[in-house]
Amino acid sequence: MGVTDRSKLCVMFFLEYFIKGAWLPLLGLYMGSRYLNFSGFQQAWVFNAFAIASVTGMFFGGQLADRYVSQEKFLSASHLVGGLAMLGLAYTKSFWPFFGLMLLHCFFYVPTLSVANAIAFAHLEDARKDFGTLRLWGSVGWVAAAWPLVFIPIDWERVPAMAQAGGFLAWLGKALSTPKSGPAMEAALTGTFLVSGTAALILAAFSLLLPHTPPSTRQKGERFAPFEAIKLLAKPSILVLFIVTFFDSLVHYGYYFWTSRYLQSIGLPENWIAPAMSIGQVMEVVAMAMLGTLIKKLGWRKTLIFGILSQAIRFGVYAMGNRDLLWPVIAVNVVHGFAYACFFATVYIFVDEHFPSDIRTSAQGLFNLMILGISSFVSNFLWGGLGDLFSVNSTVDGRVLKVINYHHLFLVPFGISLLAAILLALCFHPSKEEPISPESKDEPLMAAT
Repeated sequence: MGVTDRSKLCVMFFLEYFIKGAWLPLLGLYMGSRYLNFSGFQQAWVFNAFAIASVTGMFFGGQLADRYVSQEKFLSASHLVGGLAMLGLAYTKSFWPFFGLMLLHCFFYVPTLSVANAIAFAHLEDARKDFGTLRLWGSVGWVAAAWPLVFIPIDWERVPAMAQAGGFLAWLGKALSTPKSGPAMEAALTGTFLVSGTAALILAAFSLLLPHTPPSTRQKGERFAPFEAIKLLAKPSILVLFIVTFFDSLVHYGYYFWTSRYLQSIGLPENWIAPAMSIGQVMEVVAMAMLGTLIKKLGWRKTLIFGILSQAIRFGVYAMGNRDLLWPVIAVNVVHGFAYACFFATVYIFVDEHFPSDIRTSAQGLFNLMILGISSFVSNFLWGGLGDLFSVNSTVDGRVLKVINYHHLFLVPFGISLLAAILLALCFHPSKEEPISPESKDEPLMAAT
């Protein structure tokens, strides 16, 4: 692969994850009681738009990209429609239109996650070595989307003049800790959808410049690719990995469901929440760059377990956190980089190496069905329900508010992480020599752990 094609793939991943990073971290805050005031049940359905779309994405996107349409054209058309839907969210305040536009966006966006991976893998000679150095640009894109939110929501009318503040550093500190509130902050939050939608439209156009990646096969009578991918769950190692992916994804979504509200509850200003969460993506860049070496040194199983235990460390610290420990709570998000790279990115590489070439996009979609679909759907209701279970009513300034006991709540994802790591350690034993499919003699063999 030439330098030009490699650069194009880096830009593809940058924009692919910029789109999601612009709106996801603050979506829960935006839908909460201060702004859109959606009920917990309504918020769960909005988050579950990704889950619903992952089902259609596997069958719609996987089959088209594996059988009929060049993958770069599929990517372009999907981001065109998805981007327009995202722009519409900036102007929508009521639940049903908001949910409908989010569902439309996700229907077209979710398949692009698998297709982007498939395009990259199709042009890499050594996926284990090189995929991480390409995919890290997705993490850079996520961070690039998050950091402007430090500055955009500042309420400049309440920031004193530099002379009154006592110098530049004091003035800057005051500015960064004086976010907008009320309608002004709500308007700033709607800007996340405009930025995301614009990035999607840019990627729609840029996708046509990507290296040509034809569908895997166009032969008549070919079996339905998604069903062929599902059949491979009969392999014990694939099935165990699929189940563990469910548990780790539950924990992963617990992070996004609660972290923004948790950080706010222990004293972090709203305009610093997205940048604080992006610390994980900064470390993700480092972890992605190291991923090839980690897999080579540790093997599949140990690398995956390392990713899962990173989740346990984060939620263990969360469970102990309070206002006095705000900075350690923020700092522990560095483990997010290893939690993502060493588990989720490693899963995608494993799938690419261990599934027949003519169903790989569908196989990626199968694991995205678990990661973005089944786990997402279950987790949004799980974490919402546990939030009610671990909350008590408290009177603050004459108002009755629900106060969540985060110390108890975060022990649940901590325990799930440990369970997933143990299951993987005991039951994940891919064979050294057994091919994933007896019909695919030219396919790579199962690697030792």
